[in-house]
Amino acid sequence: MTTAREIHLASRPQGWPTPENFRSIETTLPDPGPDEVLVRNTFMSVDPYMRGRMNDVKSYVPPFELDAVMDGGAVGEVVASGSPDLAVGDTVLHQAGWRTHALLPARAVRRVDVSQVPASAYLGALGMPGMTAYVGLTRIAEMKEGDTVFISGAAGAVGSAAGQMARQLGAAKVIGSAGGPEKCAWLTDELGFDVALDYKAAPIGKQLREHSPVDVYFDNVGGDHLEAAIFAMADFGRITACGAIAEYNAAAPSPGPRNMMMFVSKRLTLRGFIVTDHGDVASEFYRTAGAWVADGSLRWRETVVDGIDNAVDAFLGLHRGDNTGKMLVRL
Repeated sequence: MTTAREIHLASRPQGWPTPENFRSIETTLPDPGPDEVLVRNTFMSVDPYMRGRMNDVKSYVPPFELDAVMDGGAVGEVVASGSPDLAVGDTVLHQAGWRTHALLPARAVRRVDVSQVPASAYLGALGMPGMTAYVGLTRIAEMKEGDTVFISGAAGAVGSAAGQMARQLGAAKVIGSAGGPEKCAWLTDELGFDVALDYKAAPIGKQLREHSPVDVYFDNVGGDHLEAAIFAMADFGRITACGAIAEYNAAAPSPGPRNMMMFVSKRLTLRGFIVTDHGDVASEFYRTAGAWVADGSLRWRETVVDGIDNAVDAFLGLHRGDNTGKMLVRL
């Protein structure tokens, strides 16, 4: 028997979540049965999409249940195994985060190679955020060589990967927005962005106007960024709608962009997507992104918070923009 700690959703947030919406629980897990594994989680992911799952509304993934452990991406070490295919000591990727240990069917985990990259990379550049960036550029925006690409939230896990991938795919100019001079310097000095716009320093629309026209906008933010991008788009520009973190904690719906008529006059395309709809591209992504990691053209940073009891703080910090790169909880 193994003692585990879990984070449960105690109540549904109204607007910004508070610590009172969550509860820390201690539970006991049995030894694994046939074709099961017991995993000691080493890192868990906190991601923007999890905020939507805290609402009891129909969406592309079911809402978190009240008084039950939440879930999400995690990596960990197999500490007991009833599967002939997984050995004690194997590092695995799975979706049973928000807990220190997980008892899982063997089919629910994927063994990952940690000989060349740390396990945590499979929650970031080589995981769901990286694949989201790749799918958004290649399939949704249908980015072409020579495009000017603008990425909002560019210092986050998805945005930082998308900017580097746009460069590798032949973008003529890569523009990113981020909050603060340190994040902006990371984009230009280390990741190869041509321009980094500090949205905290001046209105994003005014700054972006100097770098228009934009062929592809990768939207992670929504709100004023989306409105600014519409103004800056070239004719026949393509907008990839990945997320809208500026809206997730709003107590009431925010007004939409005031310049929607430009979709007509500029003949723009806006297309939303969910990365899990594109599982058929996974092998292509792992092969391509793995090569970029190997030659140093795909880099990443992690902002790490220690301890399951600080997981909620990490999640709230993500929404405040406290992270540079991927926000992780080390368990």
